[in-house]
Amino acid sequence: MTKRPNILLTGTPGVGKTTLGKELAKRTGLTFVNVGDMAEEGQLYDGYDEEYQCPVLDEDRVVDELEEKMEGGGVIVDYHGCDLFPERWFHIVFVLRTDNTLLYTRLENRGYTGKKLQDNVQCEIFQTIYEEAMEAYSQEIVHQLPSNTPEDLERNLEQMVQWTEQWMKDHN
Repeated sequence: MTKRPNILLTGTPGVGKTTLGKELAKRTGLTFVNVGDMAEEGQLYDGYDEEYQCPVLDEDRVVDELEEKMEGGGVIVDYHGCDLFPERWFHIVFVLRTDNTLLYTRLENRGYTGKKLQDNVQCEIFQTIYEEAMEAYSQEIVHQLPSNTPEDLERNLEQMVQWTEQWMKDHN
């Protein structure tokens, strides 16, 4: 069986993880997993956060649900957090970054308001997800990518497809 890499796409909500991940899966044949959708389908929750008006992820159940898939390889995981996943799962981690003004507009268009909107924009300003990734994984595998324009999306896709093809050559 061909060995295929596992890729983590992470970053603040609204940076473009899902758009990028779905297109990357199309171009590489890897399996795309949106953790939010998976949690919703399997009701992998541990309560409800009144302040943010959203369910609270049951991280242990999410990890259990993904374990077997990850061992097989060839998975692109899309989630706005990263320190809940075991380090051994990923061969590379991409943290998408977006200009704050653009991000604010994207989140507003999604219906984010008040504290939820402010906290997510602040999270981006302070590079919270990038720092979380740098602490959770070997620094050599963590990469930041700009995600502001359609050109950024295309360039990121090209780089990720090339990386995936090279990884498969090197490991098979």
